[in-house]
Amino acid sequence: MSLVIRPARAADAATIVGFVRALAAYEKLEHEVQANEADIVRDLFGADPKVFCEIAEWQGEPVGFALWFYTYSTFQGRHGIWLEDLFVDPSLRGRGIGKALLVNLAQRCVAEGLGRFEWWVLDWNEPSIDFYKAQGGVMQDEWTKVRVDGDALARLGAL
Repeated sequence: MSLVIRPARAADAATIVGFVRALAAYEKLEHEVQANEADIVRDLFGADPKVFCEIAEWQGEPVGFALWFYTYSTFQGRHGIWLEDLFVDPSLRGRGIGKALLVNLAQRCVAEGLGRFEWWVLDWNEPSIDFYKAQGGVMQDEWTKVRVDGDALARLGAL
């Protein structure tokens, strides 16, 4: 096995966008993808990045990624990590690559004294739900996601 988890570099922007598109296709959300390489370079590799990415390489080739950012829990009084996206090439699943990406971020949480490591999973995605449960993940079914975007966001934010 030749698996390496490494921080993403600006030169990985096209690869990251490719992973985002592949994840969106898997989740049947391709129509929602607007991000492009310039967005990735600006937001992950600009002067003051607020979002970060790890690349999984299998035998020297990028095969997956974890895109994440810091959160804060007022209840815990501590930061945490929010995993925005996790994706592994379907042809290489089952080799421990997804778990290695999760372990890498869990180790960061432990090393930095963070209180939580959280993410969403679609309710129909049973293989992922089972995988996350096997890693110790607990489904937070009592919470309902809220989103304001598009015209509703413009109205809410109108001055």
